[in-house]
Amino acid sequence: MELYGRVRHAVLVDGMSRREAARIFGINRRTVEKMQKFSIPPGYRRDKEIRRPKLNDFTGIIDQILEADKLVPKKQRHTSKRVFERLRDEYRFTGGITIVKNYIFAIKQRQRETMLIGCHRII
Repeated sequence: MELYGRVRHAVLVDGMSRREAARIFGINRRTVEKMQKFSIPPGYRRDKEIRRPKLNDFTGIIDQILEADKLVPKKQRHTSKRVFERLRDEYRFTGGITIVKNYIFAIKQRQRETMLIGCHRII
């Protein structure tokens, strides 16, 4: 973030050329152009939605399993591995465990973010 500000200041305020800024700061000219377009770094943006051809048919089942897990004690909930084993054994899932684990991790991350946004901390 510090480099971002220094490059923007050198080009926009000090009048340094983009090519010279790229050479001095050791970055690509296109990166300097992007730094000029955005006042703060825009971050990563995905162009297309994630494709999971083997998993897409089973996401509803995974969601149902995780919803049912909310009603049982914490020790009795499904792990990612157990969800994968159930998909493989009961529903003839042919994909790997990694895509199941990544999907479940993403769902749990979204739930955590929603909970953090929903609660306000007063100090």
